[in-house]
Amino acid sequence: MPMRIGDAMPSLEGATTWFNGSLEDTLEHAKGNPVLVHFWAVSCGICKDKMPQLNDIKAKYGALGLKTIAVHMPRYEADTDLDTVNEAIEANKITEPTAVDSLHKLKDAFLNEQGWVPVYYLFDAEGKLKTRAAGEFGIGVLQTALDKMFDTQAVAA
Repeated sequence: MPMRIGDAMPSLEGATTWFNGSLEDTLEHAKGNPVLVHFWAVSCGICKDKMPQLNDIKAKYGALGLKTIAVHMPRYEADTDLDTVNEAIEANKITEPTAVDSLHKLKDAFLNEQGWVPVYYLFDAEGKLKTRAAGEFGIGVLQTALDKMFDTQAVAA
């Protein structure tokens, strides 16, 4: 069963590696702010296709206080190569703290039983789940939720 609206943000402990920060930095980074956690994988074509839109969302709402955390969830053995992951982080302009979930502990903590990527989890400033969206149309669902969460009049400027 997937996470439900209102569920608390799961722990980020269990990542095998961090890029662009550490667990401690990430927890401090997110404290008291709305947080978007997005799962992706090097081998995920939809993830690559949607990354420019996600980067636009991060820029737009980051200015309003949204914090973002990326989770690379390897799906295949080839996805576990950290040099390849780092190259993908750079190529896709992923600047936020990025956990590598080689043991799938974060996948399990976020109740992502099917191992969907991309999948987006949006939490409010109190750390409660506001929306979860996956797949090709997840960005659109995420955009709608963010428009509701933030004053869209201020965002439109």
